[in-house]
Amino acid sequence: MPFINDIKRYKSIATIGLEKNVGKTETMNYILKRLKGEGVLVGVTSIGIDGEMIDAVTSTPKPEITIFEGMLFATSEKHYKKKKFQAEILGVSEQSTALGRLVVSRAIGEGKVLLSGPSNSSWVKKVIDEILEKGVDTVIVDGALSRLSVGSPIITEGIVLSTGAAVSLSTAEVVKKTRHVVNLLKLDALDEIKTNKLLELEDGIYKIIWEKDIVNKLPIKSILNFSQLEENIFKEECSLYITGVLTERFIDNISKQNFLKNIEIIVKDFTKIFVSPEILNRFFRNGGMLKVLLNTKLIAITINPLAPSGHILDSKELIKAIEDFADVPVVNLREEIDV
Repeated sequence: MPFINDIKRYKSIATIGLEKNVGKTETMNYILKRLKGEGVLVGVTSIGIDGEMIDAVTSTPKPEITIFEGMLFATSEKHYKKKKFQAEILGVSEQSTALGRLVVSRAIGEGKVLLSGPSNSSWVKKVIDEILEKGVDTVIVDGALSRLSVGSPIITEGIVLSTGAAVSLSTAEVVKKTRHVVNLLKLDALDEIKTNKLLELEDGIYKIIWEKDIVNKLPIKSILNFSQLEENIFKEECSLYITGVLTERFIDNISKQNFLKNIEIIVKDFTKIFVSPEILNRFFRNGGMLKVLLNTKLIAITINPLAPSGHILDSKELIKAIEDFADVPVVNLREEIDV
């Protein structure tokens, strides 16, 4: 894959699939094999469970995660015992997942493993740091769109995104959903001084007037209570920083307000945005502004043109359509693996 050298520049990356069966696990296996061949020492884990032999939803076979000698991996006690190779235990967590404590190990041989890692993003970050402290060059976290938090720049430095026919049997629909995520990753970030100032704030919703150095916490607990605010609170230009999630309902509502062009909305990073492409595009068309504190680096996009049903999309057409808006390598996973 043409992006392997890019991966080597990062201390941590997440592999994220737009849907199940888009080839995310195959992507991870290929990355691990290539990095091993280049002498890069790698650590791996997952948020939640991955590497199942049979997909729990579709009942279709799934590739397992292949671990090579010398690699570090973190998985639950239950799945550590089921691994198919020898390993040296380096540490066991005090905290437990639903499948037992987390075991950090170094592979003595090569084999398959089920990855069932930390159940939340803050724990994932601690595990990444722990593995890095043991001397690895980079840590790869197996994530998913439903567990998008591992793609946050607070957790990992970059992501490899997997998409394909499992998202939709329509090329146009696959492109639309992929473009949406890529556009979120491309959102402009605040400068470092402003970012550091806002990162220090406790949870809440804040009205900010940068020119006057005014940062006021609004008297509402969530954006669901936005209608309780005085109507003239946004008569002057300002920024609205939301520490929690940005919802579709809120964006849909604010897109209809006369004061929309007075407000610049800020969220921590792209993982906080839960808005459909249609609603978000209307927000931008009406003059809405949205920025993030921190950007996540998109390293590459892999595609799997084969759907679980057997339907195959035209991979060349799909790659070309994605390349039109993505400034990163776009790779047909199946063709690369077969080379």
